[in-house]
Amino acid sequence: MTVFLPRTAVLTGGLAVAAALALSACGAAPDDKSTTADGKSAATATSAADFGGLDALVKAAKKEGTLHAIALPRDWANYGALIDGFKKKYGIKIEVENPDGTSQDEINAVTSRKGQDRAPDVLDLGSSFALSAAQQGLLAPYKVTGFADIPEGQKDAQGRWFNDYGGYISIGCDAKRVKECPKTFKDLLKPEYKGQVALNGNPTKSGSAFGGVYAASLASGGSFDDIQPGLDFFAKLKKNGNYTPVESTPATVEKGETPISIDWDYLNAGYADEFKSKGVDWTVTVPSDGKFSQYYSQAINKDAPHPAAARLWQEYLYSAEGQNLWLKGYARPALMTAMQTAGTLDKTAAAKLPAVSGTPSFPTEAQQAKAKTALAQGWGKAVSG
Repeated sequence: MTVFLPRTAVLTGGLAVAAALALSACGAAPDDKSTTADGKSAATATSAADFGGLDALVKAAKKEGTLHAIALPRDWANYGALIDGFKKKYGIKIEVENPDGTSQDEINAVTSRKGQDRAPDVLDLGSSFALSAAQQGLLAPYKVTGFADIPEGQKDAQGRWFNDYGGYISIGCDAKRVKECPKTFKDLLKPEYKGQVALNGNPTKSGSAFGGVYAASLASGGSFDDIQPGLDFFAKLKKNGNYTPVESTPATVEKGETPISIDWDYLNAGYADEFKSKGVDWTVTVPSDGKFSQYYSQAINKDAPHPAAARLWQEYLYSAEGQNLWLKGYARPALMTAMQTAGTLDKTAAAKLPAVSGTPSFPTEAQQAKAKTALAQGWGKAVSG
């Protein structure tokens, strides 16, 4: 069974950041830069056509001149190239706060800075977090030009969020430090991997770690309705000494602290490219016994201080240029099938994706909520001691 979900994680130390920013800005709101001559407001535009067309949106976004983003690491799924591409194409400055933050950090920033000119304009959220943000009334309805080509089940009918890029849970391994790299979740339980197996974060806060536990559950007889076998798997991994609580990052991999990392395949594949020049032989395998994939969702803050730039950013991400940049970062773009049909997909980049078979399926909102509750209640107990 294969699954698609999106990134998630919670802020640590975010209250201090929010407090500092609150002192520097207050009461800001979109001004006439975001309004056309005939009175159309970018803040309420539900599509480029609704605002008078893409050219009108570009003009308004350039007048705003800035886009506020949060939790966008440059080395995550090729975000660096996307940020640089947008700035070069439109001459709009992108300010990225807390690049290593989480989905929950993003939501916290939206709620704590409402009405401030330092509030984030756009969000990149794990699916369960996107659903939660929509339910809280935090997101603006907006349908990008390619909205109809985003597969059903991967977008909100009102356009408050829509999936953008994704990948599969994979096992990354330093082949120079590990004699025989594991290929499956079952392999990870072998005694030779003592103290070597890590996740990219805490699954109660991190989407990739959440996906890792869900994948372990599917590999251990669980289902979308039952993530408990995944918790039991990590309890075993902890008990036999194989699990390390060190959060896997490029730095910990390079230092040898996390020689085996359960993470998204696009991140592990990106590490493989990055580490070649540093003498690290990083291999990537999508485990056959726990195929779990996930998309991350894009959304616009309903109270975005730069509403035109926020909407133009979404149009750029869902253009052929933007979608192919995800692909070059080893992530699978949401419009991949439509682009294959249209002949706009970068075939060279697509050929480099880690091999996976099978058709992905998706847990429901209720299933995701149930899994998050189970993790919140059981993760600490599973890996304590």
